[in-house]
Amino acid sequence: MKLFFLNIILLISFSSYSQSIDKIQAIIGSEILLTSDIENQYNQILSQGVIETENIRCDIIDELLLQNFLVHHAKIDSTIEINQDEIDSEINNRISYFEKQLGSLAKVESFFNRSIESMEEELLYIVKDQFYTQKKQSKIISDVKITPNEVKEFYNQLESEDIPLVPTKLELSQIVISPVLSEEKQQSIKDKLNNFRKRIYNGEDFKVLATLYSDDIVSANNGGELGFMKRGELVPEFERAAFKLKKDEISEVVESKFGFHIIQMIERRGEQINVRHILIKPKYSSLSLKNASDKINSIKADLDSSKISFDEALQRFSDDESKNNGGIILNPKNGTSFFTFDEIDPSIRYTVEKMKIGDISDPSLSKSQDGTQAAYRLIKLNNKIDEHKANVVDDFDLLKEYALANKKQKVLEKWVTDNINDTYINLSKDLSVCSCYNKWTK
Repeated sequence: MKLFFLNIILLISFSSYSQSIDKIQAIIGSEILLTSDIENQYNQILSQGVIETENIRCDIIDELLLQNFLVHHAKIDSTIEINQDEIDSEINNRISYFEKQLGSLAKVESFFNRSIESMEEELLYIVKDQFYTQKKQSKIISDVKITPNEVKEFYNQLESEDIPLVPTKLELSQIVISPVLSEEKQQSIKDKLNNFRKRIYNGEDFKVLATLYSDDIVSANNGGELGFMKRGELVPEFERAAFKLKKDEISEVVESKFGFHIIQMIERRGEQINVRHILIKPKYSSLSLKNASDKINSIKADLDSSKISFDEALQRFSDDESKNNGGIILNPKNGTSFFTFDEIDPSIRYTVEKMKIGDISDPSLSKSQDGTQAAYRLIKLNNKIDEHKANVVDDFDLLKEYALANKKQKVLEKWVTDNINDTYINLSKDLSVCSCYNKWTK
């Protein structure tokens, strides 16, 4: 099965192809495709571990032509607008990503052999075109829906070798014992944040303090700014406090599962807000960690001797809100209770791989699946579904995703066909080696 609904290319590298041999390979409306665009994307994909195939370069060319086609039509579509704040936020996120990977902005500049300002300038054009592409594509396919009968028809038309393989999936429950932060340490953190709050109201810059002191490394690199968020995208405690703020107002100290925060409102647009924050993560004493370790080891001993059931121990002792849902760990990627092995936190993955249904792990110190506070955990394997070819009964939601993507792809292809003759397209003969050449020159 060859499902290739448009895969938006997220360029994270910068132009490195020799400009002395650069050449225009395609003109689509107002958009130009250069040899360097193709080569940079080709090298980027290979660097991500994609196996080189005979057609990979032509597939890249076809996708870049489609991207340029969408960008051109987005720019002449009066209903599509690009928000500069969104662009700036995305550029900042990408620079922050580089900084996180390499360690500092100075190392980023050294690695790419150019200034941050030069990188931001290049990213401006890349990100802007990607926003145009995404918005135009979304508009074309926005009304595409799929029925259960269409899913079944899609599945029945698949050749055996095209039926997707469903990887092994696991359902896990947990008992969590968290180290206790002393009242003195809590108060110390609150005092520190309240001092920051006072300094800001006395004239110091929130962004500077966030850069220097926030434990949220990603946002700290952007002066604590998070970018525009909708309701439901922030943890509840943080969200409640943030949405109450007026422009430039700073919250009282807010506690969440990430730690302690102060928040400043930058801008609100209806149900979207852009805020900055300073986060202080608690640091637990060795005694606190030992007490938590002793407690969970005692629970494990009682479980092993059948003095208490897992469900009883869960309700009596677990510190995590998951106890209200049978201790089931939810997958942050999709909101379901099932994980593939690759989706399980590496610190417990090896342990889980050796477990049978009903087994309870030894205690371990690990972070939650969303990467927040570390705690001691007992993991129970509730269910395991072995690797298999997808079927309509057990994997309907997965097949629905495939079928919907396939239908969207066909809608997109039809739109291209309907508009291609009304668009100025000029391709270099260099591209004629690819089968897509005829599609774009008809």
